[in-house]
Amino acid sequence: MMLLKLFKGTTPGVIFMIALIMAACWMSAFINPQLPLPVVYETTPMPLYGIIKQMAGNSAITGIILSFLLVTLMAFLLVGFNTSIFFINERTFLPGLLYILSSALFPQLQLMNPVLPATIFLMVALMRIMESYRKQGTAFNFFDAGMLIGIGSLFYINLIWFGLLLIVGIALLRTGNIKEIAISLLGVLTPFILTAGIYYVIGKDLGIFMTDIDYNLFGQTPGYSLSRLTIIVIILAGMLTVISIAFLLMRISSKKIKSRKTFYLLLWTLFISVILYLFLPSVSIEMIWITGIPASYLLSHYFVFVREKIIPEIIFSGILILILLLQAFYIF
Repeated sequence: MMLLKLFKGTTPGVIFMIALIMAACWMSAFINPQLPLPVVYETTPMPLYGIIKQMAGNSAITGIILSFLLVTLMAFLLVGFNTSIFFINERTFLPGLLYILSSALFPQLQLMNPVLPATIFLMVALMRIMESYRKQGTAFNFFDAGMLIGIGSLFYINLIWFGLLLIVGIALLRTGNIKEIAISLLGVLTPFILTAGIYYVIGKDLGIFMTDIDYNLFGQTPGYSLSRLTIIVIILAGMLTVISIAFLLMRISSKKIKSRKTFYLLLWTLFISVILYLFLPSVSIEMIWITGIPASYLLSHYFVFVREKIIPEIIFSGILILILLLQAFYIF
C-alpha cells in the first residue's frame, strides 16, 4: 500500500484518513487513561498550568481530551503556517500528520501537561516572527512574539529558552536593530511582570513564585522507562530527521529567500530543543511536543521532494505501523 503517496495528497479524503490515524494514535490514552507522573512541572506547576490543573481536578479523561484538542489545533497551525508562507513549496497536510504521529511516540505523555499549551504559543510566535519579513521601520512583531513566548513560559517555564529565537529572527530578517532586541526581550518579560503584580495585589508570596521558577528551570525530573519498541522508533525517526536536514541543506540555496530564512528559524528551534533535552536536568521526553514542530516540517520537505520513492515509502509506512503497535502494546 502506497501510504506516503496517499498522504501527500490534499483531497478531503486525506483529511478523513488523518482523522482516523489520529484516533488510532490516541486510542491507548482514552482506553487506559492515566494521571500525570510526579515530574517537576506537575509537583510545582507554573501559574497558568496551575489554573488548568485546578479546573480539571483529578480527572484523567478531562486532561486527555484537552491534550487531544491541543494536538488537533497544532496540526491545523502547522499546515496553515506552510500554506501562508509556502516555504515547503507544496501544499501538503504532511506536517500535521507527522506531528500527530510524534504525539503518539510516548503514550505516557498523552495526558494533561503544560508543554502542549506552551507549544501552541511558540507556534504562533514563530508565525509572528516570520510576518516581520521585509517590514519597514520597527517590527513590533518581535514584541508580540516575545509576549507569546512569555505567556507560554507561564505554563512550561523551559519555553523561555526559546526567547533566543527572537534574536535569531532579528538576525535573519532585520538589520540588527538594538531597539527591536530590547522590545522583544521586554515582550518576554511582560507576562512575568504582570504576574508578579497580580501576586502582589492579591497578597501572594512573590518569593514562592521566584522559587517555583527556579525549581522548574533547574530541578531534576525523573527519567522515563522506554520500551525496546519505543527506542527502535526513536532511532529510526532520529536517523530520518538527520537525513532530512542534510537533504534540505543541499537544496536550500535554490529556495526563495523567505523560505530559506523560515527553514533556518526552524533549524534553530530544533537545535535549542535538542540542547535543552541533553543538558538541562528539568527537561525530559516532554520536549517531543516542541521538537515535533521543526521535525515535522523537515520530514515533510524530505518526503515531498525526494526522488527515490520506494525507500521513503517503506520508512514512512514502517514508522506509522510501529507507532500504532506502540499504542496497542501500551493498552495491555
